[in-house]
Amino acid sequence: MEGRMQGKAQLSDSNRRIMELDAPPRRVYQAWKGSNLFFLGGRLIFGPDVRSLVLTVCLIVVPVIFFAAAVCPQLGHEFHSQIGGWEASVAIIFTAYILVVLLLTSGRDPGIVPRNAHPPEPEDIDESSNLPDWPGGQQGSTGLPLTRDVLVNGVSVKVKYCHTCMLYRPPRCSHCSICNNCVERFDHHCPWVGQCIGKRNYRFFFMFVFSTTLLCIYVFAFCWVNLRRIMDMHQCKIGRALLKSPISALLILYTFIAVWFVGGLTAFHLYLISTNQTTYENFRYHYDRRTNPYNLGVGRNFVDVLFSRVPSSKHNFRAKVKDDSSAFTSSLSMGRVLSPPKMSVDLEMGMKRQAVAAEDLEDLHSQIGSAMGLERCGTEPPHFVGRKGCSEMSSDIEAFAEEFGMERGFNERKKIERRTNDDS
Repeated sequence: MEGRMQGKAQLSDSNRRIMELDAPPRRVYQAWKGSNLFFLGGRLIFGPDVRSLVLTVCLIVVPVIFFAAAVCPQLGHEFHSQIGGWEASVAIIFTAYILVVLLLTSGRDPGIVPRNAHPPEPEDIDESSNLPDWPGGQQGSTGLPLTRDVLVNGVSVKVKYCHTCMLYRPPRCSHCSICNNCVERFDHHCPWVGQCIGKRNYRFFFMFVFSTTLLCIYVFAFCWVNLRRIMDMHQCKIGRALLKSPISALLILYTFIAVWFVGGLTAFHLYLISTNQTTYENFRYHYDRRTNPYNLGVGRNFVDVLFSRVPSSKHNFRAKVKDDSSAFTSSLSMGRVLSPPKMSVDLEMGMKRQAVAAEDLEDLHSQIGSAMGLERCGTEPPHFVGRKGCSEMSSDIEAFAEEFGMERGFNERKKIERRTNDDS
């Protein structure tokens, strides 16, 4: 009996060591519950539609390459000067600046609000909380009011309870269904940059849109200058000039279409900034029909949105956290060893648990061998409870062996022991 209990204790100690090896500490970005994608070890965070960013970069870079390689040399030849080189240099530098602003827009935390591990207690909610104005006006499953009133610049504003993040959203915060996060000062989710636009990246988004508009105008203007120069030099009409410089014609058409999109977006966001609104608020609440509690005047609105300090992220994506996924466990229960669970898959991370090190497998082989020796009823003390304990021990060891890929060796050893018992 004493030897058997010692064998169980050895298995239990081994399981604990396996648990420590199998569940190394993960970082925040590896245990992230949103739909974001991380790169460079959590230094860059993108939305789940980050692949659209490749298309956006191509739509910017490819026309500039054609402009610098075809139109600018032609302009330099026609003007008999270095003007073509300067035009190409300005376009390339300006494009590099746009790409940097684009990365700052799409590759950083837009202002994600940390989730609560548990919903707030109903008694922590103040008496000013009101039941929602939705049909039925019922409380949520947590017993909390689905909305509550907060004061913003003397104006009462309703904030909603987010069942996913388990918190009352701060004013101007909304939950993005694409990224599955609550974002401060949520403006919209932009598929062109593959990221939410919020409090921490809105100014970079506006700079990106505004700078792209200027680049379109720049390329459009110099392509027209090139065509006009061809018409003057060859004393021809626009049709013949287009044939002599088809790249200029294509870039004029492309930038003319693009400037309506990015230029219109720039004008719309200039209006939003001047009135201190977000795209979400403009389409949902129509502040022009009622008082906007965030409007501080045109000048102060521009300062507040574009020139105020960018708040620090509320997340350290590279910080280490404990892995709360299931691991191998064992304990003594009713005089037998609990078998370890099968290798599972973390539903949130989609990652399989790491394999056990080779030296631990060797240790398990030896320990299972000793346990098998104890399993035979011939070695049990007379007062042990018959064959039932043996069968329970056998099933547990069998599951344990199968977990670590030792089922074949285990079955062979069991056959040998049965032959020995039959011969005796």
